[in-house]
Amino acid sequence: MISSNSFAFKTGLVHDRRIDGQIHVFGNAGGLMLNAMTWWDHETESIWSQPWSRSIDGPYKGTELFLLPPQITTWASWKAEYPNTLAMINDYQRVGFTQKFDPDFVIGLILVDDVMDYYYRDVEAAEVVNDFVGTVSVMVTASDENFHAYIRQVGDQILTFRLEGDKLVDDETGSTWNITSGLATGWPLERRGSTKRSRLQLLRPGLGRLLPRAGFYQQ
Repeated sequence: MISSNSFAFKTGLVHDRRIDGQIHVFGNAGGLMLNAMTWWDHETESIWSQPWSRSIDGPYKGTELFLLPPQITTWASWKAEYPNTLAMINDYQRVGFTQKFDPDFVIGLILVDDVMDYYYRDVEAAEVVNDFVGTVSVMVTASDENFHAYIRQVGDQILTFRLEGDKLVDDETGSTWNITSGLATGWPLERRGSTKRSRLQLLRPGLGRLLPRAGFYQQ
């Protein structure tokens, strides 16, 4: 995988760096396209757009990398949920620049050919947004400089969520859900006595603003 962050657009993304089964090595190309980060791959020297996940020049032009589901959160929140996490520390102190949270941050959900943007502040005000991206039912929640997005369907059942304290609750079954993991933590969808618990599918947030087909969520 390749993990990267474009400071200009705050796109912290994770991609599968395999192309046709071959692992590739990527580096920062140094140039910008639409003020966003570009990469180059060491194997063919093709140029890639980070937020588009696509090669824009070279032998791989038009090829797209598979976007893996990332989670953008604060270190404190992550450590609270996963206390045994180890982190790689770089020399960011030498740069004299740290990225501050921007309340105008946009959560862009990309589902194949459908894209929808959500202003963080709108989602935070609503606590939970139950919506559709194309024909896919989605849920977005945001608070304390964190956000999570899931497909809100389990099996054939579409769920409608609300927030109660630090848990999500669906109206259809009354089950409680862990916001961070997407796992059902309370009956009936917890399936007590089973080794398999219901889990929402995590969406792959990206930067919809750079995609011409994107639309903005309207409250």
